[in-house]
Amino acid sequence: MPLYLLKTPLEIFYELASTLKDYLKQVVDLLRDIGIVDIIDILFVAFVIYTVIRIIRDTRAFQLLKGIIFLLVLYAIVSILGMEASSYIFKEIFKNILIILIILFGPEIRNVLEQMGKGAYRRGFKSLFGNGVNDVDMKKTIDAVCKACTAMSDDKVGALIVFENETMLGEVIASGSIINASPSSILIENIFFPKSPLHDGAMIIRGSQVYAAGCILPLTRDNVSSSLGTRHRAAIGMSQESDAVIVVVSEETGQISVAQNGSLERDISSGQLRDILEQEFMPTDNKSDDRFLKRLIRRNK
Repeated sequence: MPLYLLKTPLEIFYELASTLKDYLKQVVDLLRDIGIVDIIDILFVAFVIYTVIRIIRDTRAFQLLKGIIFLLVLYAIVSILGMEASSYIFKEIFKNILIILIILFGPEIRNVLEQMGKGAYRRGFKSLFGNGVNDVDMKKTIDAVCKACTAMSDDKVGALIVFENETMLGEVIASGSIINASPSSILIENIFFPKSPLHDGAMIIRGSQVYAAGCILPLTRDNVSSSLGTRHRAAIGMSQESDAVIVVVSEETGQISVAQNGSLERDISSGQLRDILEQEFMPTDNKSDDRFLKRLIRRNK
């Protein structure tokens, strides 16, 4: 019989207190020898942990993270109590923790890296060199999309248009056909004409060009309203996996919707669509400073 089963609760408490006292003593000894480099190191690790938690706090990964923390606490307890069998199991689990994390958090790890990359891009290259798209050309593209969406909305023609942002969509583009043409409302309407071979897929706009069509988008895994069709589910899924802005025209109702950052803004007008696209892709004249506030005000109306 294990020795810890023969101990009284008071003896176990004294052992825990003694172990905690030893740990605190070690911490105090470490603090005495701490230097400037150590402080910077601690602050950097804290910043990384804070950034990761901030990014994943609204995802299922945050629940998994809390489960892992709970396992760590259990591991500490069984180790202190000398429970060899339980300690062995936990030790084997945490020995392969890196592989387990990659398997469990694959999409979330990619999202964290993308968020960090986008932040660096905004603060660095984009501020120095711009986004590489001429505002005049971008305005023509937005005009063409808004005009085409209005016409398709009136005729109840379904459409799915993806505006590529900072996250490159090479894998999605590979699933469709490359067009790389200057945008026009006629071209967009022809692509989504019901008898067109590309009308069922998504159109990708890269920069100010209609770059590809007939592309397959990932569907959202979230529970959404049963009134939403495949196009809307694909739009939400694409917005969850990238920073793209996705425009949807409903084939059943003719309503225009926009998906961004995992949320869907439904039944908007052509003017609202133009406002959203211009605020996202033409953030000049200080539009970028208040674009998120305007979006929130519009959603709450």
